[in-house]
Amino acid sequence: MEEKENFMREAIRLSIDSMRAGNGGPFGAVIVKDGKVIARGFNKVTSTNDPTAHAEVVAIREACEVLGTFQLTGCEIYTSCEPCPMCLGAIYWARPDKMYFANTKTDAAAIGFDDQFIYDEIELKAGDRHLHTEQLLHDEALAAFNEWQQKADKIEY
Repeated sequence: MEEKENFMREAIRLSIDSMRAGNGGPFGAVIVKDGKVIARGFNKVTSTNDPTAHAEVVAIREACEVLGTFQLTGCEIYTSCEPCPMCLGAIYWARPDKMYFANTKTDAAAIGFDDQFIYDEIELKAGDRHLHTEQLLHDEALAAFNEWQQKADKIEY
């Protein structure tokens, strides 16, 4: 258990240090493989003007680059806060073996990082969402999907 706690302490340290440095919100993450940290991430949203630069996404990108793969099988992710919907989706797509978090989404909401509206919007039909959403050129777009389905040399993920 002490090893897990040390990895989480590193994620927490990143969340504090990067926040104090003005990089973004108080979030940090580390990715571990075979008992070693292979990637670190911290929130860089405001310092890079990138709304996707959350700690978990930054760490996933770095880990995939280090490993030369788009999947993190055999890895664990430690994040200082329960992931938002975007990060949770990215974590599932990256396929690590385990995830650990410290603060909860309720803790995050209490300091202004409330993602409940996104969870609520996901449940709505596209036309009922607050963001104007409209389907266009479905038949034309299906051509890419049909070609993908027939592609012999595709790399599935």
